[in-house]
Amino acid sequence: MITKEIQKQFDEARQIVFLTGAGVSTASGIPDYRSKNGIYQGLEQRPEYLLSTEALHQEPAAMYNFMKEYMYFPEAKPNIIHKVMAELTKQGRARIITQNVDGLHEKSGAQQVLNYHGSLYNIYGVVTGQRSTVEAYMQSMYAKDGELLRPGITLYGEIPFRTEEAALWMQQADLVVIVGTSFVVYPFAGLLQYVQPGVPILAINLEKIDTLYPVKQLIGDAGSFFKELKI
Repeated sequence: MITKEIQKQFDEARQIVFLTGAGVSTASGIPDYRSKNGIYQGLEQRPEYLLSTEALHQEPAAMYNFMKEYMYFPEAKPNIIHKVMAELTKQGRARIITQNVDGLHEKSGAQQVLNYHGSLYNIYGVVTGQRSTVEAYMQSMYAKDGELLRPGITLYGEIPFRTEEAALWMQQADLVVIVGTSFVVYPFAGLLQYVQPGVPILAINLEKIDTLYPVKQLIGDAGSFFKELKI
């Protein structure tokens, strides 16, 4: 998958920005969302509803049960993709903007990670903001004082985290690499508008993404790509 030109782009880049999605974590045993085997398939209620501010207020138990059953994988470990990206961040040559809420980029030791959609492991009360723990949340969706708990992820109906910072990182990038995302969720997919003209953009996915931006698309397994990449 890696041509001399692509390897050269990585070798010379000093401000790589990785844009990552659920496909990065599938090799760690975490299913993605929209593929035929994804967690969005076969649900009685729309996932966009179950992960919305509307469900949080109207049917918090439905949201809680969905997240508890389908979204938490505490035993999952970083794979080769996470590890190579982490090493590039440690070299001071890369940053990661991720849609993922699983915390595997941090587990891999990556530095400069921007969790655009938050983290499943940041638990707090919906009214007071009082912090709690994942362990407590796995036992009950209510705190000891009866307050409803939630994870600090971006729900449908909410604005993603640190959008201005993400835009700045994109403006500073000299190589952008999209990995493991269908790239249909906005405003994440819209971050490409901040890339400077002439900066190369790569996408490494099992399927082609639909975008109007000048993206060089590599169709194949991202794990194989990152095993092959020399850093």
